Amino acid sequence: MEKKIARLRRAKSTRARIRQLGVPRLSVLRTGQHLYAQVFTADGAKVLVSASTVQADVRDGLKSCKNLEAAARVGRVIAERAKAAGIEKVAFDRSGYRYHGRIKALADAAREGGLQF
Repeated sequence: MEKKIARLRRAKSTRARIRQLGVPRLSVLRTGQHLYAQVFTADGAKVLVSASTVQADVRDGLKSCKNLEAAARVGRVIAERAKAAGIEKVAFDRSGYRYHGRIKALADAAREGGLQF
């Protein structure tokens, strides 16, 4: 339980800094089975776009929903949807997770898709 509390503490301080920037926030949630990404308004009140491995159009053709390939797919899809909604610049909220593995794969794919952060 201490591991989760520490992650949430890190996430809270990061979100406080992001809120001061005044740009939309790309937030990531990683579970054992799936990966979720959402773009929130600057104040965090409304979800603008989202993508996850739970969605059938994202999951199609993937062997597993919990590997680097799936994370890269979520990153590309969230970038496409954000650009379609007119969002080009976001702040990356890794939710207290370390920047490696699936989180890094999602971020790199979103950058390749045209999001700036």
